[in-house]
Amino acid sequence: MVEVQPRKNMPAHFGIRIVSAEKNRVVGEIDADERHLNNRGIVHGGAYMAFADDVGGTTAGLNIPPEANTTTIESKSNFFRATPRGKLTAVSVPLHVGRRTIVVQTSIYGADGKLAALVTQTQLVIPAPKG
Repeated sequence: MVEVQPRKNMPAHFGIRIVSAEKNRVVGEIDADERHLNNRGIVHGGAYMAFADDVGGTTAGLNIPPEANTTTIESKSNFFRATPRGKLTAVSVPLHVGRRTIVVQTSIYGADGKLAALVTQTQLVIPAPKG
């Protein structure tokens, strides 16, 4: 297992935890609470997307050269079911690892283990500065 930096900033605020990290698979968890809910009391689509973006970005980061960086340039989400507050699990896998882009797919599961959302994102690989 690869060691991942502790969560800070938005991921820390949202309570995102990386529980397992390998180049080919990253698993994250979040305990969805009031911060993550919409006005109907279910997890907000933006919370799914933020969760997937962080876990997917972590996956991409494990697949770039040392000193390079990565950022999301495109993201597509499918929402399959509403989920109430509770533990969500994200499983992220790279679909394509290239020199300039990495495509990652993140599946988000509700506490019941059912697929709630699927997010596919493209990450730009930013080369290390020269000099």
